[in-house]
Amino acid sequence: MKRLLSLIIVINTMIFGASSTFAQSENYVAIGDSLAAGQTPYQEIDHGYSDFIAMRLGMTGQLSNFTKELAFPSFTTTDVLKRIKSKEASDLLADATLITISAGANDLLRLVQVNPTAGTLAFSQLQTDYALNIARKNMVDILEELKVRAPKAKIYVMGYYFAYPNVHATQKEGTNRQLIKLNTILQQQAEQAGAVYVNVFDAFGLNATSFLPNISDVHPNFEGYRQMANAFLYEYSGGDALTISAIELPKSHPISFNDILEKQTKSVPIREEKKKPDSIARTIQGFIGYAAFIDKARAI
Repeated sequence: MKRLLSLIIVINTMIFGASSTFAQSENYVAIGDSLAAGQTPYQEIDHGYSDFIAMRLGMTGQLSNFTKELAFPSFTTTDVLKRIKSKEASDLLADATLITISAGANDLLRLVQVNPTAGTLAFSQLQTDYALNIARKNMVDILEELKVRAPKAKIYVMGYYFAYPNVHATQKEGTNRQLIKLNTILQQQAEQAGAVYVNVFDAFGLNATSFLPNISDVHPNFEGYRQMANAFLYEYSGGDALTISAIELPKSHPISFNDILEKQTKSVPIREEKKKPDSIARTIQGFIGYAAFIDKARAI
């Protein structure tokens, strides 16, 4: 009887101890570029790693609110810094308890010239060094701003994966060195600011063709985003307690840039047509569009 009682006490301690570890209900704000926004490999918006993080936290009763309004395709670190300083970001950040940031890849990758058919890459070392230095300075400012604007938030800085698994092996080394430099910058600045760096590189490696199916695009599929979400959840929980399995992924519901533009246009009443584009803020499939996104869609 004593042994049974002891076993019950141990089981209860494990259950309720684990529950108390993840007791906080998070107000989660995803900040950054197309990865935070959930861009697919085919120029669409769908569930991304931030959505999967929110899904898991919601399933475990740890989520009170989630938004990726401050995440946007093509954002550089300069764009992210400007966005978090905006009036629209103030309330979101003031109430945030959890923030993830994806910023820096667009500073670097826009300088890489890719020929996906030939499997070749080219870049200027001088230009990339300059871009990496700008990214470093901006990340310092971003994290300092968030200390002030989101005083209640625990901040996680997402690292990046190697985005060109389909190029020839001999072409990967030089570009990967630049990525390692970027990830090192992100990790150093995160640690100096008291934030947490999330390593996603190891889950992808240099040959993650199954996560990056479009040879002409650098964005991952659902499985790639699941790997990113799990890398975060490992850091967040201190282990594998919150890991998302492949069978738990939701069904895909992609929406194209053109569809977003069309729905945005239809959602604006006639009397508002003369207002500035940045006054538009409609939620479509979990993604909030704004002026720059509409401009991008129109340019396609």
